[in-house]
Amino acid sequence: MVNIKTELRRKIRGRKAEHQANFPTWSAEICRKVLAMPRWESARTVLLYHALPDEPDLQSLLDEALLEGKQVLLPVVVGDDLVLKHFRGKENLREGAFHILEPIGEDFPLEEYQQIELALIPGMAFDRTGHRLGRGRGYYDRLLPRLPHTYTLGICFPFQLLDTIPFEPHDIPVCEVII
Repeated sequence: MVNIKTELRRKIRGRKAEHQANFPTWSAEICRKVLAMPRWESARTVLLYHALPDEPDLQSLLDEALLEGKQVLLPVVVGDDLVLKHFRGKENLREGAFHILEPIGEDFPLEEYQQIELALIPGMAFDRTGHRLGRGRGYYDRLLPRLPHTYTLGICFPFQLLDTIPFEPHDIPVCEVII
């Protein structure tokens, strides 16, 4: 299965290179779709992410969430895990692991993760049933079990939505995929 996933990642990286010019338009469309969701409107605590250059850019959602007074969380790489921290604005970001901008400040307590109503999850690819192919380090594989009551949205560009992705029994699919 590892070879299949490695080959899928290689193919997706090639497609990303082919479609890079479309990323801003597609990112804006993804953000528009999320903003139109009743789940977004009603959510008081949201988990977003700060995008890598080859991922859908959610900056407009980060900005809008703050304007709407939502409690916004972003993941921070700490060792082999993701720790969630409060995002209060661009001025409180620093470059972290893998050159991802990460918030500085207080951690969001693990015992309060059940408050997270909506989580946007990046991936190399998703399938139509919500299974996710990550980058291979397992960060979100370890985070998702901590969010059993959270509505999770897989976020990807159109070419990253596949018919099937190999998965194992412990893998947790996202609730919905937005392209």
